[in-house]
Amino acid sequence: MTRYDRLELGNCDFLDVLEETVLMHTRAKVELLDGTAFEDRLRDVVTHDGVEEVEFANHEPVLLRDIAAISREPLPHTYRRDPRREPVSHKHM
Repeated sequence: MTRYDRLELGNCDFLDVLEETVLMHTRAKVELLDGTAFEDRLRDVVTHDGVEEVEFANHEPVLLRDIAAISREPLPHTYRRDPRREPVSHKHM
């Protein structure tokens, strides 16, 4: 599992991780600032009056500011690389 810390990533990048988790229907371990943790599937990330909140399948909603980190399995690739194309080198000649 990979751990994503909200304070290390910053709210914007952490929101991206949460939204990816929602879109891929992936379960995550959620660590709260109060030291408690639970595992659940994220259903949505919503904003009410400028306050972000995460909705879960089985757990009550949690405010983004109350989440310390989430841990989840790496997401599968959503597209395949074309093996005929090699990466372009950007070295200066």
